[in-house]
Amino acid sequence: MRSAVDWLESLSPWPEEFGLERMQRLLRDLGEPQRRFPSIHVVGTKGKSTATRTIAELLRAEGLRVGAYTSPHVAGWHERLDTDPATFARALERVRPHAEGATQFEVLTAAALAEFAAQRVDAAVVEAGLGGRLDATNTIDARVVLLTNVGLEHTDVLGDTREAIAREKLAVAGPDAIVILGEPEWAPLVAAPDVRVGGARKTAEAFLGRRIEHEVDVRLPGRLERRGEEIWDGAHTPEAAAWLLERLPRADYVLCASMLADKDAEGILERLRGAGSILVATESSNSRSLPAKELAARAEPYFEHVESIADPVAALGRARALAGPAGPVLVTGSLYLLADLSADG
Repeated sequence: MRSAVDWLESLSPWPEEFGLERMQRLLRDLGEPQRRFPSIHVVGTKGKSTATRTIAELLRAEGLRVGAYTSPHVAGWHERLDTDPATFARALERVRPHAEGATQFEVLTAAALAEFAAQRVDAAVVEAGLGGRLDATNTIDARVVLLTNVGLEHTDVLGDTREAIAREKLAVAGPDAIVILGEPEWAPLVAAPDVRVGGARKTAEAFLGRRIEHEVDVRLPGRLERRGEEIWDGAHTPEAAAWLLERLPRADYVLCASMLADKDAEGILERLRGAGSILVATESSNSRSLPAKELAARAEPYFEHVESIADPVAALGRARALAGPAGPVLVTGSLYLLADLSADG
């Protein structure tokens, strides 16, 4: 029999049709684990994983037993459940007998919710995958919902305006939920009576109903991660690229980048040119990755020197060679690229 991770990787990462029916059926077969703990739902375009882990750490600092579910991963699949590989494998095996027809993300979500129930957590902080209304995570009844921010993404599924996308994301908030907004402009779209403006700390405080005095330091792989002279950050939207540029300590990087086909590649590239003048285009193992040659063609107007190398390991090696012994390298554009490079070691 294939290992749990091998089985997971064999599943379809993308549904033929978006909807909650498969996920609801899977959770029924598992005994509705999502009903055994209160939850916090984190939706938005960028910063969701960091917000999710920060909320979880703030609540743990207050003495609560907390589960955290994020996506995608960089260091390994177990990163999504904030646990170790052995526990992650057991969580998958719990779901495996019931998962016929389920997608990869549905299996991961069900495994997380069932694991949190088995651990008898006091709270679960759950990051949405894509959008909100039709996302597999919209099977929890969250006490608090955080909308980090809204940018144009997955417009073929979520809508082609920021307002339409915000509506899709805020659809996860039930009538009794407390909604925290990272951007106050979305307040008129909220049906819930209790709206505050803030971020991760405000969300954790809303869940507890009191202030939190603790400070926590959360660092996730692939989020402004420093590796010697290299910086790895999966900036996958123009807004995320702009955020990254504001925090880079210098502006003469050699870039190694991959992007998914459904992202605004031109918008990202236009901003990333502020990080350096040389880019090595590559592609990740994700089926939606832009071919390296196509990304290189799109990058030509923005960079003085562009090369195309499909293999990500070879591409990173070439970027390092172009940078020289002391030169900085920026690996960016997609967390899936960072995951591929991390898996290679």
